[in-house]
Amino acid sequence: MKTISIDIETFSSVDLGKSGVYRYAKGDDFEVLLFGYSIDGGEVQVIDLACGEKIPSVIVSALSDPAITKWAFNAQFERICLSRFLGFPTGTYLDPAGWHCTMVWSATLGLPLSLEGAGSVLGLEKQKLQEGKNLIKYFCTPCAATKANGGRRRNLPQHDREKWETFKAYNKRDVETEIGIQEKLSKFPVSDAEWNNYRLDQVINDRGITLDMDFVKQAICCDRVTKTRLRGLMQNLTNLENPGSVQQMKEWLAGNGLETDTLGKAAVAELIKTAPAELGEVLSLRQELAKSSVKKYTAMENVVGIDGRARGLIQFYGANRTGRYAGRLIQVQNLPQNHLPDLEDARNLIKAGLFDAVDMLYDSTSSVLSELIRTAFVPKDGFRFIVADFSAIEARIIAWFAGEKWRMDVFENGGDIYCASASQMFHVPVEKNGINGHLRQKGKIAELALGYGGSVGALKAMGALQMGVLEEELQPLVTAWRQSNPHIVKLWWDVDKAAMTAVRQKTATETHGIRFTYQSGMLFITLPSGRNLVYVKPRIGINHFGSDAITYEGAGGTKKWERIESYGPKFVENIVQATARDILAEAMLRLSASGFEIVMHVHDEVVLEVPIGISSVDEVCRIMAEKPVWATGLLLSADGYECEFYKKD
Repeated sequence: MKTISIDIETFSSVDLGKSGVYRYAKGDDFEVLLFGYSIDGGEVQVIDLACGEKIPSVIVSALSDPAITKWAFNAQFERICLSRFLGFPTGTYLDPAGWHCTMVWSATLGLPLSLEGAGSVLGLEKQKLQEGKNLIKYFCTPCAATKANGGRRRNLPQHDREKWETFKAYNKRDVETEIGIQEKLSKFPVSDAEWNNYRLDQVINDRGITLDMDFVKQAICCDRVTKTRLRGLMQNLTNLENPGSVQQMKEWLAGNGLETDTLGKAAVAELIKTAPAELGEVLSLRQELAKSSVKKYTAMENVVGIDGRARGLIQFYGANRTGRYAGRLIQVQNLPQNHLPDLEDARNLIKAGLFDAVDMLYDSTSSVLSELIRTAFVPKDGFRFIVADFSAIEARIIAWFAGEKWRMDVFENGGDIYCASASQMFHVPVEKNGINGHLRQKGKIAELALGYGGSVGALKAMGALQMGVLEEELQPLVTAWRQSNPHIVKLWWDVDKAAMTAVRQKTATETHGIRFTYQSGMLFITLPSGRNLVYVKPRIGINHFGSDAITYEGAGGTKKWERIESYGPKFVENIVQATARDILAEAMLRLSASGFEIVMHVHDEVVLEVPIGISSVDEVCRIMAEKPVWATGLLLSADGYECEFYKKD
């Protein structure tokens, strides 16, 4: 036995979508119902555990044998559930070293992150059975007690033998589909380096991160108390039965001389600027009530395990256009920033239940709760966090690819890229909080919005107008930035030309150390790290500007599989972000090899749980900033800090 392909069906009353597999598998009524497997691609066997069958001992042994590769689609689910099935104690799981994930393999080739979707795009002979969703709902989740079903809360095999046999066929077909995907993708195997990255990702997810649940519960309570008080104030001011009703509120405003078609966030913000005082107060209260400051706190309650740690928060290869990591469950990749100067004091007030004091000291309790979300993540007793991130990583990488020397000089000399960019654009010296310091903000906006071909629309989307940039200044900013960065502009269009040539001529081309290859109906962009970005079924089409452009199949903005158009600057964005991801992945491997325990990472930042008095921020930053062997000439830098709870320094 060299490989075993696995798919399981399970029952638990814990909501998998809200709680994640680690909490799901710890449910009191968790059970593995079916175990489907194939040894070395052979005939699929289904073990009916729910009806008393046993998994052969040789297969049980294989589950923990690192010499035998276990394959599954979303292998984390099988590995964690089988750890519970095998009786592993809380916080310990089957070693991910022996596990490979067909979903990850699919993602590396730009395919959908679902078994059904991947099988469909690949045109497999044996597709996932469509009736699966109804069968899973019937056998894998609790059912409503009714007279017709005798008041039971769960459907067992004996309650519908025909459905159960179909469910077993469904389980078998899932394994067959997984094997079919492996056979289709066999020409493009995942590198050992990428499997090492996957293994570390699983170790980080298994380790989890501690949540201060006393604080979380008080934050949820504070929000409930605050919302009740605000609703009472609105009812007193409006006499409405339900002031949260959009229709009732629009009618009340109209009756008081203020007509509006919508009560969306942006519309309410505009109405407040010109509304009479009484109406403005009501609109402000509505705005405050609309803030969803506790969604992440309630997600924490759903996810946290009995040992106080949240697990499964990071999705490996979650963004399959670039291979970057994605957030799951609590969505740590989009946590609100914190700017409160007295963050710890505010946190202590909430944790102590002093909600009236919070209301008295701060303009908005909801905003305070939002800024405190990060602080719910805490190190375990006797430890502290070291948080470190790469400095201006994307700006450094794009300058390196393009050979934009003035930018590389700024990084080499430890300069401020926003000041330097403004100075380059406006031809005057710019210093932060110094000479021409007012121009730094324009440099910052330009840097954030224009590096990947953005124009006036990108500046507006970045909030340029709200930051004080005038409408008539937008196009000159775009022009000035592009004139100041001619090598980056050239990079965009060199990449565009190389990609178009590869697709049009079905050949291989290269520019700026990046290789473009058309093979087997896919466009491969090979990064300096050796990893490929893959675009499925590319062809030359017409973009929305009426020009020739590459289109390819992928998951669009609505998550549906569709044809997407791209061009040079967008490809450059993918290349730069993918390269930043590879640098982070290598840095995490080095940190792990040095004995550091990573408990979370967010974008280009890592959070380490370190014993008090051991190791230093400088040591962590030094390890992070080590240059990969493939990145000659790239200037890397990392900054860090210590903290007793997670925050932005």
